[in-house]
Amino acid sequence: MMKEGKYSVDNLLDSINSPADIKRLNVVQLKQLADEIRKLLIETISKTGGHLASNLGAVELTIALHFIFDSPKDKIVWDVGHQSYIHKILTGRKERFGTIRKLNGISGFPKTKESLHDIFNTGHSSTSISAALGLAKARDIENGNYSVIAVIGDGALTGGMAFEALNDAGRSLTNLIVVLNDNDFSIRKNVGGLSKHLAQIRAEPSYFKAKETLEQVFIGIPGIGEPLVEALNRIKDWVKYMLIHRTLFDELGFKYFGPIDGHDLNELISIFSKARLIKGPVLIHVRTQKGKGYKPAEEKPYAFHGVSAFEIRTGEIINEKGNSYSDVFGKEMVRLAGEESKLVAITAAMPDGTGLNEFSKKYPKRFFDVGIAEQHAVTFAAGMAKNGLKPVCAIYSSFLQRAYDQILHDVAMQNLHVIFAIDRAGIVGEDGETHQGIYDLSYLSHIPNMSIMAPSDYRELEEMLKYAVTQHRGPIAIRYPRGKGKERLTDVKDRVTWHNGVRICNGTDLTVITSGNMVETSLQVAALLKNHGISTDLINARFLKPLDEKLIIGSAMKTKKVVTIEDHSIIGGLGSNVLQMLNKFGLKIDIKLFGYPDQFVAQGTRNDLFRIYKLDSHSLAHEILKLLQKK
Repeated sequence: MMKEGKYSVDNLLDSINSPADIKRLNVVQLKQLADEIRKLLIETISKTGGHLASNLGAVELTIALHFIFDSPKDKIVWDVGHQSYIHKILTGRKERFGTIRKLNGISGFPKTKESLHDIFNTGHSSTSISAALGLAKARDIENGNYSVIAVIGDGALTGGMAFEALNDAGRSLTNLIVVLNDNDFSIRKNVGGLSKHLAQIRAEPSYFKAKETLEQVFIGIPGIGEPLVEALNRIKDWVKYMLIHRTLFDELGFKYFGPIDGHDLNELISIFSKARLIKGPVLIHVRTQKGKGYKPAEEKPYAFHGVSAFEIRTGEIINEKGNSYSDVFGKEMVRLAGEESKLVAITAAMPDGTGLNEFSKKYPKRFFDVGIAEQHAVTFAAGMAKNGLKPVCAIYSSFLQRAYDQILHDVAMQNLHVIFAIDRAGIVGEDGETHQGIYDLSYLSHIPNMSIMAPSDYRELEEMLKYAVTQHRGPIAIRYPRGKGKERLTDVKDRVTWHNGVRICNGTDLTVITSGNMVETSLQVAALLKNHGISTDLINARFLKPLDEKLIIGSAMKTKKVVTIEDHSIIGGLGSNVLQMLNKFGLKIDIKLFGYPDQFVAQGTRNDLFRIYKLDSHSLAHEILKLLQKK
């Protein structure tokens, strides 16, 4: 245990440029450092937005890890990664912290290209234990001598991959430390059996006190031989069972320590010091408070999980007026539920983010938050559909890709009526490449029986959801973007009907085919082209699969020149599907696809990224004019 120091230095954080710098501090200074880091987090994220509550809760935990372990020699893997802001501050990125999540700034997640201290890229949950076990096994094969630590939240621990890794690690006898950061939240309050199990552990300190006392007694007995040690260990096991059932982690083969106060630096430093010397897999259960040190985040940790810019004094979000696509989806779900008794809603730890919070309150028996478990969510929905319900599975685009196999095998292959509400489709912006929703059309459109729609405004979203729930049969997806849109973008009054698109502008020189949020951009492009004497036949595809062949082929044959515009990867996107359709009918038409190239799209505002990839209206009009001039 560290000794309490007697002095403090102003602006201690100014002197911290690497993990080595914190090792010379005493416990009083470490506590001061924690306060200064919290202040920096609040001041910075109030301007940039980002993951605030989880980081406020992980300050002492991160300081203690870097105080005991020697990064980057000792390897710390963060899961999900949104709790790694303090780690970035302590590992030489303090001066650039104000650029977090900005274009060309530091990432809001660990990035190996950014620092030697970022051991593994983690943007989606439940991967850390698998990665850490792989690192540890590689270390053993090469006779390395260092610690490997996985830091995982209790929300991420609900993911199936985390259980697979725990099962493998527990039987491996490999030296591995898993730190379970338990704040009783993922994005919302955690749910499920594991959450209850952790709650039971927190509520039964008697086992841990008895275990610690027995260990101290055994250590104090001189001349203990191996047979006696074995007998005493059996007694300890018996005491465990008498006082409380062994934890899940004990049963899997881990040496379990906890619960530990995640804000007590003395206790954290003590347990980490011991853990690094223990042979075999160790799990340290640390209790933290999400949002600690900032009252608005303490009171509403879910609201400050991933937060936009806010006013520090009140905690009020800046410029958060008006509905978003998620809000419109949520309201229409509530309305439809009043008409459709078989309608149910499923989400994976995202009731607020997907707009389902009101539905969950009004129809609690028809709402299911399964935790961070997208694979389970999809097959769970399939089971409901098989038994006659109408499940709507609301999951972000970049998270739904984790359930690809379940969509294909469990839903589509049986042609089950599951509706996929794909939120955050297209560029999402500041969270970067792990969260950009630009692949869903690629991984869904080649699946037989799957239909896919994209609304251009709120009215179309409402109509598409109603169509999907009340008229369609079989799997169907609706992809819609992050943030705000228009209530009604055009005066086109055509209802949403099976596989039909709509012509927005009637022209003769060029066919532009688009969908979703790019319809608004394409209208602007058509207006700019008109100034140059170009008459545009503008088609809102609405259905991305199946495409409206009659409408598109008729337009293409009329203009002989086709452009597709999409907020999606070009590979496997709308343009690719149009090309395949033209090939199917043997048509040789000049065509150009506009979308994202074969690369991961980094962080930046959506407007920044549209400009960089030439998907803003002025860039598109300029590129199209160049193409037409070559003909």
